[in-house]
Amino acid sequence: MKRIRINALTSDIIISIYVIVTLYFRFKLESKTATSPFESVVMGVCFVVIIWALIKLKVLNPNWFGLFKSKKS
Repeated sequence: MKRIRINALTSDIIISIYVIVTLYFRFKLESKTATSPFESVVMGVCFVVIIWALIKLKVLNPNWFGLFKSKKS
């Protein structure tokens, strides 16, 4: 089975958009409903786990916009 692999720049852009959208969603949701700090932290951790899983599965391959030197194999 062939895995989906997204190149480094596209991965960086997807992760950046994801973080901005999820933060916007969290701020909007939390301002409209009475959420406790614990619920806010759990929601944030869930959003981070999604990105972490995609990186661990090698679907996303972040290069951090070239800030760090990549390992040469």
